[in-house]
Amino acid sequence: MDTLISNVTIVTMNERNDVFFGGYVGITDGKFVHIAKVPPKEQPAEIIDGTGMVLIPGLINCHTHLATTLLRSYCDELSITEALEAQLQKEARMDSRCAKAAATLGVAECLRFGITSVSDLYYYPNATAEVIAQSGMKANIALSSYRFIDQCEEFDFHTDEQCAEMRRVVEKWHNYDNGRIKIDAGIYAEYTSNYPLWESLADYAAENGLGFQTHLAQSQQEADSCEERTGLSQTELLSCHRVLDVPVTAAGCNALSDTDRKILGKHKASAVVLPMADAKQGRGCAPITECLQAGMNVALGSDGAIEAGNLDLFEVMRATAMSVRAAKGQADAFPAQAALMMATVCGARAQGRADCCGMIKEGMDADAVLLDFSAPHLMPCHNVVNALVFSAKGGDVAMTMVRGKKLYVNGKFPTLDLSEAVKEITNYAMAKLFEEPSKQSDHAHA
Repeated sequence: MDTLISNVTIVTMNERNDVFFGGYVGITDGKFVHIAKVPPKEQPAEIIDGTGMVLIPGLINCHTHLATTLLRSYCDELSITEALEAQLQKEARMDSRCAKAAATLGVAECLRFGITSVSDLYYYPNATAEVIAQSGMKANIALSSYRFIDQCEEFDFHTDEQCAEMRRVVEKWHNYDNGRIKIDAGIYAEYTSNYPLWESLADYAAENGLGFQTHLAQSQQEADSCEERTGLSQTELLSCHRVLDVPVTAAGCNALSDTDRKILGKHKASAVVLPMADAKQGRGCAPITECLQAGMNVALGSDGAIEAGNLDLFEVMRATAMSVRAAKGQADAFPAQAALMMATVCGARAQGRADCCGMIKEGMDADAVLLDFSAPHLMPCHNVVNALVFSAKGGDVAMTMVRGKKLYVNGKFPTLDLSEAVKEITNYAMAKLFEEPSKQSDHAHA
C-alpha cells in the first residue's frame, strides 16, 4: 500500500452516501483500495494523519475558462455589454504564452480549492493541455469555436483554421495519460456560430468519442433572439443539427423552457449551473430542480475568474443550495447533500468519468481532498455534509490529490512552477494585454 490516510472523517459520496468517522483510506497505484472504520493489515509506505480532518472526493468544476485569470476584476463594474466589449479587446491581444501562464495560475487556484478536474471552454487549448499535463490534475478541454451566421457559405470543416486546430489537439491530447486529459468539441454559443459548424463538430465528436461543450440559454434576451431569428429555441435548433446526439455539457441553462428541458433530459445532457457568476452579472440561477425533474444531469461550474471573481467551488455549492431555497421560499427545498453531489458525482458524470471518479470508493481513482476542520468557523460540527456546503471554503483545503499523487499540500504546489508563471504574467502577459504597442516594443528591446 502506497498511502494510508488514518483517523479521518470520510464523506464517500458512494451510492449509500456513507460517512465514516475515524476511518481509514488506503491507496495503491493511484486507486482507492481500502475504505473502512478499521486500518488495513498491509503496512503502508506513507501514513497521513487525518485527525481533525475531513476527506471528500475531488471537486469537479464543469465550466470555466482558466486563462481568463488574466482579466480577473477587470470588468466588474461594467454592464454585461460593456464588459464583453472590454474582454474581447484584451483577448484579441492574447497569445498562447499569455494563456499558458494564466492557465497555470488558474490550475493552481483550482488545486488550492480542492478541484481535481475541470471542463475548460476557451482558446489556446494546446497551452492549457500542457499546463494540465504538468500539473497532474484532470481536465476536459474544448476549443471555444465560433463562426458567425453570415459565414455559412464560406465554411469547410477540413480547411477551417479552428477546426484544424481542434483536430491537432485531439490527436495530441485526447485520452492522454490513460484519460486524465480528454478533449471535447465545443462552440462558444448558438449565437456566435452556425449550423455547418455545429453539424461538422457533432459528427466529428460522434466519430471520435468526444463530448461537446457550449453555453446555452444564459439569458432570456439570448433565448428570445434565437426564436425571433429562427422560429426555434436554441435547444431545438441544436437538436435539429445533431449536436444533442453526442454527450453535451451546457453551461448556464437559465432561460430554458419546459420543452427545452424535456429535450435535453431525453438526450441525457448535462446542465452546468453557475450561481456565483450569474449573480455577479445580475442574473438569477438556472432552475435546478426543474432541470433534474426533466431528467437532466446537473453539475456545477464557477465560470471564468473574470465572470466569478474566483474559482472556489465551495462558494458555488453554497450559492447553489441557497439559490434554490430562495427561489422556492423554503429552507428545506434543497439539501446540502444534493449540492455536494452536484460537485462530485454529477460532475464526473458530465465529464464522462463516472466510472473512475466522483466518489471515495474502492477501485476508483484516488482523487480526494483533505480539509482541516479544526478552524473556528467549522466548529462545532453537528453535521459534516452541512458544514462542507454552508460553512467550509476553499481556504480550508489542506491537501488535494489526483490518482493518489499530492498536487497541493498546505500552500505548496509540488507539480507547478507557480513563481515562474507569476513572472510570466507580470513581465510579459500584463504588458501584452494592457500596454500600448510602442511600450511593448520598448520592453522587447530592453
